[in-house]
Amino acid sequence: MEAGQALTTLRKAALKSLYYTGGHRLLAPLTQGVGAILMLHQVTATERRNFDPNGPLRISPEFLDQTIRLVRERGFETVSLDEAHRRMVDGDFERPFIVFTLDDGYRDNLEIAYPIFRKHEVPFCIYVPTSYADHEAELWWLTLEQVIRDVDEVSLKMDGSVRRFTTARDPEKVQAFHQIYTWLRRIDEDQARGVVRELSRGLGRTGTELARSLLMGWEELRRIAADPLCTIGAHTVGHYAIAKLSEARARYEMEECLFRLERELGVRPRHFSYPYGSPDAAGPREFRLARELGYRTAVTTHKGVLFAEHSAHLTALPRLSINGDYEDPRFLSVLLSGAPFALLNGFRRVAVAG
Repeated sequence: MEAGQALTTLRKAALKSLYYTGGHRLLAPLTQGVGAILMLHQVTATERRNFDPNGPLRISPEFLDQTIRLVRERGFETVSLDEAHRRMVDGDFERPFIVFTLDDGYRDNLEIAYPIFRKHEVPFCIYVPTSYADHEAELWWLTLEQVIRDVDEVSLKMDGSVRRFTTARDPEKVQAFHQIYTWLRRIDEDQARGVVRELSRGLGRTGTELARSLLMGWEELRRIAADPLCTIGAHTVGHYAIAKLSEARARYEMEECLFRLERELGVRPRHFSYPYGSPDAAGPREFRLARELGYRTAVTTHKGVLFAEHSAHLTALPRLSINGDYEDPRFLSVLLSGAPFALLNGFRRVAVAG
C-alpha cells in the first residue's frame, strides 16, 4: 500500500475508534472549542478512480448537504467570516459556530455548491487567486496527474539526476505521483512549475487549459459575489507557497490580489487564505504581512478547531478539512468534537501562533 493511502487508512481507523467508543463525546467539552472554519475545494459528482491523487480535493454535493444538516443538528450556527471575526474579537461565544470556506474559485462552487448554500441560507467564503480568475493559472498538481494518467513512463531530472518512473499500472502511477509531487513541493516554486510545464508540453497539454475548464472567470465571480451570503477572500495572485518567496514578492502576492479583487468586484477583501497553508508555505513572516495589509483574518491548513485564544492569532487560524477521503458523517462528528486535533497537538489550544 502506498504511504499516503496507508496513513489515510490509519487515520480513518483512529476516527472510527473514537466514534464507536464515544471518546469524542467525552472529550468534546474540553476539545470542541468555540467553533471551526471548514475548508473545501471542489464540490462535484465526479466519481473516484483507482488513480485519483487529487480526489481528496473533491466532495459530493450530497455530502455538502449532509454536512450542513449535521453541523446544525450538533448545535452549531453557520456564520460568515465577518461574523466569526466579530465573535472572536468581542469574546461572544454563547453558541458554537461554523464557517464554510472554499479555496481557489472552482466553477462547481457556483454551479453546484452555491445552490446548496442558498437552499440552506448558509454564508460561505471563496478564496480567489486573481490569476485563476484570469484563467492564467497553472494548476500544476492537476496537470501532473493528467500527465501520469496518460503515459506509461515519466522521465525527469530530479536533484541533478534523471529519474524514470514506470507508470503503466495504477499502483505505479500512484507511487510516481506521490514521489514527484513531494519533490515539487520541496523545490523552488518557479522551478517546480517549469518542470510540470515541460512534462505536459510533450502531450500538448497546458495548465491554462485546465484553468479555463475548471475555474470561474470574473463575470462568474461577480454573479456569485452579488449574493450577500458570499464573501470573496484573497488567495494571492499566482497561488505560490509564499513562505518560499522573498518578502517583497510575498507582499506583492498578498497585496496585489487584494487590490485586483477590489477593482474587479467593488469590495476590498477582508479575509485571506495562504495557498497550501502548511508550515512550509506560511509562517510568522506571512502572518505579520497579513496583519500589515489589513486583513481581518487569514487561514492556514493547519488542522484544528477554534478556541477563544485564537482571537490573539487571527492571521494564523486553523481549519478543519472536509475532503473526499472522509465523506462519512461518523468522521465528521468526531472531527467537529475537536478530539483528534487535541490529541494530535498535545492538547495545545493554539498550535500555530501568528
